[in-house]
Amino acid sequence: MYPVFNSYALSYFFLLVMEGTRRADVKPGIAVMVELVEDKRTGRLTGGKVKEVLTTAPIHPHGIKVKLENGLIGRIKQII
Repeated sequence: MYPVFNSYALSYFFLLVMEGTRRADVKPGIAVMVELVEDKRTGRLTGGKVKEVLTTAPIHPHGIKVKLENGLIGRIKQII
């Protein structure tokens, strides 16, 4: 028998896997798109490479917080 998932559980699962909300998927040097604090209202994304992972929790629903190589800090919205 296969486990049964409702659509909410599946969408949450894919959100965790695909969008940079798992700390284990984030390593220094990978290319990412982050949402900076000042861009939360507009949703504007900024690209860069991860210098340091700042979130200590294994999963964060809004994205793992990182410092980019250029010094900017934001939450990952996409892993490129």
